[in-house]
Amino acid sequence: MTLNTLFAAMTALFLASAAVAAPVAAPVATTALDNSWQYGTGGGLLGLVVFILDIIVFVEVLKSSRPPAKKFMWCLVVFLFPVIGMIVYYLFSNRDAYQRGAGYEPLA
Repeated sequence: MTLNTLFAAMTALFLASAAVAAPVAAPVATTALDNSWQYGTGGGLLGLVVFILDIIVFVEVLKSSRPPAKKFMWCLVVFLFPVIGMIVYYLFSNRDAYQRGAGYEPLA
């Protein structure tokens, strides 16, 4: 499986799960206590921020020089646990060692 196929499959799976996770509520009259941030419902501004940060993590993992099995495992961790997985990735993934061209200096 090529990297592009893996990326397309992971993106499609992530978008499908995000669409299913969106809350469906009956229309209710708006009140002064309207919860526009929608904490805990899987949507809203907070959900959008987490979604964008997770996409950034997926792109960074897939563009890294890790072996394919490790790329898949990091993507799976971030997919299954979006907030916790993203935090664990940024704290424990040793990102500097797996950057493309790490250890090389640019030519003059």
